Amino acid sequence: MEDSLLSLSAIISMIPAAIFSLTRNNGVRGNEGRNVMFWLTLSIAATGPLIWVFFNLSETWKTGLSAALWITIAASINIFTAITLLNDYAWRLTPLLIPYLIILAFFAFFWQHMPEARPLTYDLSSWIRIHILISVTTYAFVTIAAVSALAAFLQERSLKLKYPTNLSRMLPSVAESESLLLRLLIISEIILCFGFATGMATQFQETGELINLDHKTILSLGAFGVIGILLGAHFSIGVRGRKVTRFVLLAHLLMTLSYPGVKFVTDVVMN
Repeated sequence: MEDSLLSLSAIISMIPAAIFSLTRNNGVRGNEGRNVMFWLTLSIAATGPLIWVFFNLSETWKTGLSAALWITIAASINIFTAITLLNDYAWRLTPLLIPYLIILAFFAFFWQHMPEARPLTYDLSSWIRIHILISVTTYAFVTIAAVSALAAFLQERSLKLKYPTNLSRMLPSVAESESLLLRLLIISEIILCFGFATGMATQFQETGELINLDHKTILSLGAFGVIGILLGAHFSIGVRGRKVTRFVLLAHLLMTLSYPGVKFVTDVVMN
């Protein structure tokens, strides 16, 4: 009962940010939209999932699907909040990002009572702690990058059709979305490198081997390769538009399969 109330509270905390992002003035540009109400609703939205993570993971690290989704939500929305502080137009992604995270939160709520693997205690090595932190951060960056790619696709589509929608008026321009997307992908690729390094250090510490090519490692390597190919193609031949969107969504799919996807199989399919 207590877990359910905490989950519902976290979901409710994100709803004002979603409503505000979908009902604000469509013509607002630059810093004008980052007003007091925007920061207030976004701060509340970021706090709710963070409180869930704090109360549920303070003693043990839960390894189930519900916990994985809540960790993803908390990391994504708090990293996004930091990005909006540093970027003038990232805040315009809120009409896509916040509703998506709310959907994930409902999935997390419905699956929170499913059987899960044995939780991990915090008697963990430093390498494992660092690896977990890096993995969660990477997935959050790739998630925001996927939302940015989707925003660019929707804007490009509305321009080709010469029929801007209410949603497209709220989103960053194609140039703004692609600029932000490129930065997010570069950061994601760098963090992924550190993730592989800490993963190999953890593997070597536990088994004496540098790498274990399990499904999670293979999927992560696939995402790393997709992002690397995309960045190389962008800087060499200027790839952009729908091709970029497809590549980014593919990378996000691979990362999803390697983290929440694995939890879904172990918690839902195999139980």
